[in-house]
Amino acid sequence: MSFIADKQTLDDLGILNRYRSDAVFTLFNQVKTNGGERLLEEMFRNVLTNEQEMNDRSNTFRYFQQLSLVFPFSREQADAMEDYLGAGHQKRLPATLLAIVGKKLTGAFVGDKSFVALVSGVQTTIAVLKLMRTFVNKIDEHAGDHPFSASINELKRILDDKRIAVVWKEKAERINSVSLLAKFDYLFRAVLYTEMKQLLTMMYQLDVIITVSNIAKDRGFSYATALEKGKHVFRASDLRHPGIKKAVGNTLELSAQSNLIFLTGANMAGKSTIMKSFGIAVYMAHIGFPVAASEMTFSVKDGLFSSINVPDNLQMGYSHFYAEVLRVKKVAEAVAKSKDLVIIFDELFKGTNVKDAYDATLSVTKAFATFRNCFFLVSTHIVEVGAALQEDTDDIQFLFMPTIMEGNVPRYTYQLTKGISADRHGMKIIENEGIIDIIRSAATAFPDKV
Repeated sequence: MSFIADKQTLDDLGILNRYRSDAVFTLFNQVKTNGGERLLEEMFRNVLTNEQEMNDRSNTFRYFQQLSLVFPFSREQADAMEDYLGAGHQKRLPATLLAIVGKKLTGAFVGDKSFVALVSGVQTTIAVLKLMRTFVNKIDEHAGDHPFSASINELKRILDDKRIAVVWKEKAERINSVSLLAKFDYLFRAVLYTEMKQLLTMMYQLDVIITVSNIAKDRGFSYATALEKGKHVFRASDLRHPGIKKAVGNTLELSAQSNLIFLTGANMAGKSTIMKSFGIAVYMAHIGFPVAASEMTFSVKDGLFSSINVPDNLQMGYSHFYAEVLRVKKVAEAVAKSKDLVIIFDELFKGTNVKDAYDATLSVTKAFATFRNCFFLVSTHIVEVGAALQEDTDDIQFLFMPTIMEGNVPRYTYQLTKGISADRHGMKIIENEGIIDIIRSAATAFPDKV
């Protein structure tokens, strides 16, 4: 079973797009190697499926965060070793020696660079092995039981292999004879090829783990505790958007008894930001990554849907409103399949008139709230819907983002408050921007255009 999070949701929340400077992936993509970047993207795309996997990964990050290690390998070293190991090998030492002699002669007479590349590959591999042994010893100084212990022990097994002992006696810069070069090339790409590939893979894992844990420490992120599916719990303290430094934190709590938050507030008050913060935290917790909160506990869900920036589809002939309807239908179909989902609706049905939007938002919200196995965060400007819901239900949380007017200037606290917004400051903001004055001045200046 896989976690459901479609492209619309990932785009809404700004999670994966590596080309967006504000994407969550970009925030964590400070790895030192290309292999580390590939692994990081794979971890982002492949959501974990049970609480043990999530907690193990979180605990690994937490453990390395305490160590505050610096990844010792460069991108150039990792690329060179990967290219070298992937360039093929001979199955016998004599064949390896003959092939190297051929490369050297070809390089001398026709300028072929393959011999130079081979020397560089062997030298880099020796340097990486020595660095890795020093690095593993440093980790071993802080030895303790943690989820990455098995991988560290596997690294130690490879590095303690008697067949590799010859490496510790040689200096990489002295690999200048054909016979010695053939000896090491055969060792790395034939005898110990599987072990060298394993070591490279674990290098990339360490790159990601150290990078992510150091970013978490720098940004003040924490590690969520995952509970088994069916517990229907979400609790987060000081929840904020990971991309905003010094953001105002908020507390969110959902359960089977109170599974829907109805959110109101003025434009710019912070509704969309808290909704994205919630969705991002849910997703990141499900891949075992740090979350932008001081504390978080959650039960495993089957998927995450959002409807924040639903585009129209001119090619299909869909209006914005019809695109919204189709989005809500897709979510309803998933909910109807008894999936445990987290669902975020920002400004439902804003593509139609106020009366239809009121009726549709009220009906859809009431219907969704009956599915206790799902969590919902629904926002709207139509505060009258909230009043109607309060009359019919007693298990919906009503929260709003306040706007405080200081004279004619709005100030936003970005702090969730219980209740339904009574803010009516839209015209004040329009007046502050002088829009009406601009129109009136234009009408006076160009009466023939009016």
